[in-house]
Amino acid sequence: MPDLLSQTSGPDVSVRPAHPSDKPTVERLWLMFRHDLSEPRGVLPHPDGSFRSEWVEAAFTEPGWAPYLLTCGERPAGLAFVRGLTGPTHVLNSFFVVRGARRQGVGLRAVRQVLARHPGRWEIAFQHDNPPAVGFWRRVAREVAGDAWTEELRPVPDRPELPPDAWISFAVAD
Repeated sequence: MPDLLSQTSGPDVSVRPAHPSDKPTVERLWLMFRHDLSEPRGVLPHPDGSFRSEWVEAAFTEPGWAPYLLTCGERPAGLAFVRGLTGPTHVLNSFFVVRGARRQGVGLRAVRQVLARHPGRWEIAFQHDNPPAVGFWRRVAREVAGDAWTEELRPVPDRPELPPDAWISFAVAD
């Protein structure tokens, strides 16, 4: 099994639990994340300019959830929300790297750090209509689990009008 914390060259990347005092920063990063995701499916913001944000609240308040802040040096570079921490399978519910930090290995190093914090079974969803996400998540699965990962399509709960999400599954060892 590969060492999840091994580093490649590139910017200094750190992942730490997001504290309540980080919530305004996470909320701003969330807005960028949802804006990025709005393009493939043609989603427009709410009348006040916001996007759905119930997962931000859940990440900070719900049992079994954990919010993480990704940084490059002292600057925020992204976020990760993990759920299912009290069950047999952890879910990387949301993962985002700001555009200025992409294509430099930041996302791969950050996701390795998140996964290493919670050994066990993992599932990660992405959309096939987002080609960069398809390539990124398949690369993560290969680098973390070798050939021991699966991918399947699952319907989006309560959204029959949307195409199914792709889900990858693998295990992370201690």
